[in-house]
Amino acid sequence: MRVQVKRVRDERAEDDGTRVLVDRLWPRGLAAADADHDAWLRDVAPSAELRRWFAHDPAKYDEFARRYRAELAVEPAASALAILRDTTGPLTLLTATRDTDHSHARVLAEVLRAGST
Repeated sequence: MRVQVKRVRDERAEDDGTRVLVDRLWPRGLAAADADHDAWLRDVAPSAELRRWFAHDPAKYDEFARRYRAELAVEPAASALAILRDTTGPLTLLTATRDTDHSHARVLAEVLRAGST
């Protein structure tokens, strides 16, 4: 599966395929009409508790990734993950996170590429 991560405000490219917003909260300051996405799967995002604990601290990233993978194995995230796995063609995961290298979207992309949590 070809999966890439982009910021939600990035313009659509020809090779994006299906664009799915994977944040739990709608991006601040972005009108729904301005978001070029095909779907919003909020249930695949980390729990509010995990997101608050992580606080986008790169020093916590490895532990965050481990905990997030565990969350992806249980409902409702598991069902949302299955929807992403059933996507045909290229998949672009969209997030409002500024640091995509230390984000849940990166972990999610790795999980999808590997085919397991």
